[in-house]
Amino acid sequence: MVKKKVAIGTLSIMLLGSSSFANDMELLKKAKTYFKPLPKEIPAPKDNPTTKEKVELGKKLYYDPRLSLSGVISCNTCHNLASFGVDNVPTALGHKFLTGGRNSPTVLNAGFHIAQFWDGRAKTLEEQAKGPILAHVEMAMPNPDFVVLKLKTIPGYVKEFKKVFPNSPDPITYDNVAKAIAAFERTLTTPSRFDKFLKGDTNALTKKEKEGLKLFIDKGCAGCHNGVAVGGGMFAKFGIVKPYPTADLGKYKITKKEQDKFVFKVPSLRNIAMTYPYFHDGQVWDLKKAVKIMGETQLGIKLTDDEADKIVAFLKSLTGKIPEDALKLPVLPPSTPETPKPRAN
Repeated sequence: MVKKKVAIGTLSIMLLGSSSFANDMELLKKAKTYFKPLPKEIPAPKDNPTTKEKVELGKKLYYDPRLSLSGVISCNTCHNLASFGVDNVPTALGHKFLTGGRNSPTVLNAGFHIAQFWDGRAKTLEEQAKGPILAHVEMAMPNPDFVVLKLKTIPGYVKEFKKVFPNSPDPITYDNVAKAIAAFERTLTTPSRFDKFLKGDTNALTKKEKEGLKLFIDKGCAGCHNGVAVGGGMFAKFGIVKPYPTADLGKYKITKKEQDKFVFKVPSLRNIAMTYPYFHDGQVWDLKKAVKIMGETQLGIKLTDDEADKIVAFLKSLTGKIPEDALKLPVLPPSTPETPKPRAN
């Protein structure tokens, strides 16, 4: 009798395990229709192939505050790699403590996006890299020529640009500055446990995370937040069902098309638990609150606390590993007496 009970118990466990495995495989199959695992590196365009030397130069430029007029702001100031490529404030402090109107998006995995900036005004990483250096509320350099002039007074950079761009008659150009920074940024991929799940390891996610993933798909979140970056692949109106309180007209500022009012690039959700505060205005600090707001504004549904908690659990599984080398501060080449000094205006 005891042996019979043990056999029945064992069979029940086996059936339960079999059922759980089947459910996991079904969820994996469904997830694969929306998402793809991160590759090791972001594909580079033909006119800017990624090389080890170019990445090293780009890394130095990314961390170098001399690319700003004040000499204290670098790309890493607003896109701090130690804090997952953001500055964790609503809007970044730039030159003379000025602030822009939008939250600084993460630079991690950004090369997978359809375009750069919230309004998509830059199509490539190269084009994006040129913007903040010259923006008066950011790094405030007066013009590209001044950036080039400054770099040409630093012998270490002169030597390195020649090595990286050997076929250029004049290696230090503003275009090449952007190419080097973009090459470095294409190495900033952050694989997570979710990628292990997508590759077939159904044990990579916890039960609650799997339940959150299922809700994320079934509720419609994956309709916009999909692809290799779990977002970043399309534009959408913020406030499809319920208006979101903002004066920012989004893409309309660029296109002047009525249909682009309140339209923004759908952000990537990779590392989202670490890149607070949320939305283009940086006004929401709590991820669960952000999830509930998205449910109401975009999908017209009110998520329960339990549903939101499970979705948040899934989103936390998207926190990945930052490349170790990217986090190591580079030794920058020294300035010379000819190098323009930091200034406020």
